[in-house]
Amino acid sequence: MSLSLQILTPHSKFKTPYNLSLIMAVLQQHNNLVFTFGSKYSKSLFFFNSYNNSCLNYVTKPLASTSSSLFSSPFQSSRPLVRLTRVSTAPVEYVPPAPDFDFHKEIARLKALKLKLDNCPNLMDRIRVIDSDSRVNSFFCSHKYSFSRVLETLRLDNYEVFLLKCVVAAGQQHVFGDVCIQFDATRSSLKSALFALAEMIENWDVNDGTGRRGVNGYGLETEEYEALRSMLKIIADVERFYDCIGGIIGYQIMVLELLSQSTFERPCLSHNSNNSLKREITEIHPPSVLDLSQDLEYASQAAIWGIEGLPNMGEIYPLGGSADRLGLVDSNSGECLPAAMLPYCGRTLLEGLIRDLQAREYLYFKLYGKQCITPVAIMTSAAKSNHEHVTSLCQGLRWFGRGRSKFKLFEQPLVPAVSAEDGQWLASRPFKPVCKPGGHGVIWKLAYNEGVFQWFHDHGRRGATVRQVSNVVAATDVTLLALAGIGLRQGKKLGFASCKRNAAATEGINVLIEKKNLEGKWTYGISCIEYTEFDKFGMTDNPFSSYSLQDEFPANTNILYVDLPSAELVASSNDETSLPGMVLNVKKAITFVDQFGSKRSVRGGRLECTMQNLVDNFFNTCSSRCYDGVKDGLDTFIVYNERKKVTSSAKKKRTEGDKSLHQTPDGSLLDIIRNAYDILSHCEIKLPKIEGNEMYVDSGPPFLILLHPALGPLWEVTRQKFHQGSISRGSELQIEVAEFLWRDVQLDGSLIILAENVLGSTRIDENGETILQYGKRCGRCKLENVKILNDGIDWNARENLYWKHDVQRFEAVKVILHGNAEFEAVDVILQGHATVVWCFC
Repeated sequence: MSLSLQILTPHSKFKTPYNLSLIMAVLQQHNNLVFTFGSKYSKSLFFFNSYNNSCLNYVTKPLASTSSSLFSSPFQSSRPLVRLTRVSTAPVEYVPPAPDFDFHKEIARLKALKLKLDNCPNLMDRIRVIDSDSRVNSFFCSHKYSFSRVLETLRLDNYEVFLLKCVVAAGQQHVFGDVCIQFDATRSSLKSALFALAEMIENWDVNDGTGRRGVNGYGLETEEYEALRSMLKIIADVERFYDCIGGIIGYQIMVLELLSQSTFERPCLSHNSNNSLKREITEIHPPSVLDLSQDLEYASQAAIWGIEGLPNMGEIYPLGGSADRLGLVDSNSGECLPAAMLPYCGRTLLEGLIRDLQAREYLYFKLYGKQCITPVAIMTSAAKSNHEHVTSLCQGLRWFGRGRSKFKLFEQPLVPAVSAEDGQWLASRPFKPVCKPGGHGVIWKLAYNEGVFQWFHDHGRRGATVRQVSNVVAATDVTLLALAGIGLRQGKKLGFASCKRNAAATEGINVLIEKKNLEGKWTYGISCIEYTEFDKFGMTDNPFSSYSLQDEFPANTNILYVDLPSAELVASSNDETSLPGMVLNVKKAITFVDQFGSKRSVRGGRLECTMQNLVDNFFNTCSSRCYDGVKDGLDTFIVYNERKKVTSSAKKKRTEGDKSLHQTPDGSLLDIIRNAYDILSHCEIKLPKIEGNEMYVDSGPPFLILLHPALGPLWEVTRQKFHQGSISRGSELQIEVAEFLWRDVQLDGSLIILAENVLGSTRIDENGETILQYGKRCGRCKLENVKILNDGIDWNARENLYWKHDVQRFEAVKVILHGNAEFEAVDVILQGHATVVWCFC
């Protein structure tokens, strides 16, 4: 065992004010004790105990005199020394695992423990088993006095004690910090002296030096006590949610197994079984797709099926991710915000999802004369107060006029982040493990646990579409409707919306898996491989490789159709199949802020599940090999379309000097404008051609066109409302009205049309909720043979944020329609700056 002690002097102008005779004596008696000096604005004293990787941290105030003899006796107190905080050091500055650390031995130990726990019928039996674990026994015996006082004082119940012991059994006791370091008669005189000194320092109160203990009569400050309670909730959630793999112990087993893998299965390789005469063969092929961009007639038919089937459909939004790459911060409070709150094109991303959904519902209303309100299930998390922000947004917008009963919010658990080197949990301070959401794949098991499937069933829904909040084009034209239509019409269990994959993109691929099992039968099914897993399958984006991913394999976009009963059957299974696609992505750094306010970065990750790999449970079995004719017989399918109609994400913040707009809000806006160009250019409207992203890295887009999705959403419908005209370079067109006609309009400048009732008016129902009534008192606008001339947007304004639609204008024509007002302009020229407010009640 080695101990280290460090003193940091305050500033170069201060001399060290302490008599270091005791320290020097200790150095002479103990070769493994190290102490160093540094220069800071405050002095710090660290005691490090290698047994449990814990550290006491004290900060001292500079003294006016150097006559103090703080270290002359370890049992004397000294007023200048004040205790501020404590922290676990291993997570902050990574401590490498011991050279003889054996992953496989540790996994075997934890698996043996898990097996015993699995056989326990009740909590008390589980406690007896966990107490028998050598690591738990050793740790709690070493800290018996201190921990018994903690447990007694904090009044933890048996289950909470069990959870803490599971953390120790998993080898993660360092997250407790220094709470267990106490003076112990079994220690050597050296350690006794140092720990007695630590005890003396710990007793010293920051405010009055009275030696008062922390809250609850034991050395836990209020902040630490609250952190302990918070940690207990987190590990309780892990224990309960991951019960199908063994709770906390099973979570750590899975982490270590994934970290320890050094060789991986490659496609087309055979794996010998115990019977040398039989082999299990796995092959990966490019999948067959239904190309909506080529078979336009079939695409239209599939979209009609999707509209017809809307009363049978639900909508699922996995919003629980931490969205660290987006770097979204509240400009007023400085609080980190989730992706759903990103202000994009004048509204949050979550509002954009609901607008797209309402556009499909409005089209259903126009075709069939009936109102259909789709139930929406939203998975949130505690990361960045995600759940609170999403709930507050929905409440503030009165649940989008849909009624509270049409929404089901359910919160996914946070899981510990781990070091890439040895699977140790990262922690920023005592009882503060660094936690992240456990990936969107937890959505299925969580939906089952929280009654979401039953909720959909109660609403009469048998299928659902799934899309992520950062993908702003997923509902463009026929894509989403055709996906749902084919899934419902053909009784499929799961479907993907896919497109061409960008080279070197951080996105996975869809593949067709062909397996021959040990019984000689063949199984087929569509699956996904995450981009983080390509190396495991010998895949690469190198154009000279045998695999050309962007050409052979379509991109996985996480736009899904799911058959709800089929998904529920998998989610209800009490094994790891309910957590599909478990991965540990450690290619990125985990960043967090320690208790000193310093930003730390450690290479690591957390156990994640991938929602799209639910598909791995829907393979079809054949008695003989039938690769060529298997497509139509599968329970899964893929629709394929142009990339700009399927995926364009606003998922990462564009950094200064970055020449790539891929997956940034700036880049996704360009795809929205490209889609608008495709719509209008087919209506004999002349527009400037839009180039590749690289042309707009240092400038804004060539023009701005933002069309409300309810103008369609099918482009075939949208194009019925636009006929002839022109839009000049640098112009701006925003249409927030569904009932609209444009005929021979020349736009050179800015035209903004805003309707209060885009889709209809609202009423208060019998439950006091605000409900939107489609088609009631809608605003309307008709422009025929009109010229609009003004100076429009100030394209040179440095503060313009085009993707927010936050721009400076010289002039604009703005038409505002209140109630069911109608604005009609025929054979006129609208020149200069004008605001027209039209009201009709």
